[in-house]
Amino acid sequence: MSGRLITLEGGEGAGKSTVLAALRARLAAHGIEVVVTREPGGTPFGEAARALVLDPARGDLCAESELLLMFAARAQHVHEVIRPALAAGRWVLSDRYTDASYAYQGGGRGQPFARIAELETWAAPVRADLTLLLDLPIADGLARAGARGQADRIEREATDFFERVRETYRARAATEPERFRVIDSSHPVEVVREAACAAIDAYVARVREAR
Repeated sequence: MSGRLITLEGGEGAGKSTVLAALRARLAAHGIEVVVTREPGGTPFGEAARALVLDPARGDLCAESELLLMFAARAQHVHEVIRPALAAGRWVLSDRYTDASYAYQGGGRGQPFARIAELETWAAPVRADLTLLLDLPIADGLARAGARGQADRIEREATDFFERVRETYRARAATEPERFRVIDSSHPVEVVREAACAAIDAYVARVREAR
C-alpha cells in the first residue's frame, strides 16, 4: 500500500492530542506503519519556528512574518519528514498542516487566501489525502485550553479571532467534502475518539478496496 498523508485540524481545545494518539493506535492495528508529526514543528527547524510563533513575548510579530515562518517550517517539514515517509510507503499523521494556515493566518489574521495558496503550491505541494476536522463552539474550546495552563501567543487572541478561524475551517470542509471529515468535538472524549477512529477505518477500507 502506498503512503498517505492524514491531517488532524481544529481550534484551541478541540482535543487533537487525545485523538491523535487514538488514530496512531488504530492505524497500527490495521498493520500500517505510521509516522506521527506536528505543525509547526516536526523538525529541529520547525520546532524553533514554533517557539517563535507561540512565544507570548513576541507580540511584535506581524501577520506577514507569522505566515512566512509557518511556511518556512512547513517546507522543511515536507522535505525532511513527509515526503521521505510517503516515498517509503509509510502513512503520515500530522497534527495540523496547510489548512491551519488558511484558518489562522488567513481567517484569523486576514492574510489573503490567494497568497497562502501561492505559498502552499511552492513550499508545501504535498496534499493531504484525508483531513479530520475537530469542530466545537469557541467558548467550549477556549475553556478547555485555559485549563491547560498559561496561554501561548495564539491562545491570547480575542474570541472574534477564533470565530474567524472556525468559520474558515468549516468553509474549507464544505468546499472539499471528499477530503474532510468533520467531527463534533463537543461530545465526551470517548465519543470523539471513536468517531475519529471510525472515519479512519472507513478510509483504510476504501484505500484497500481500490488496490
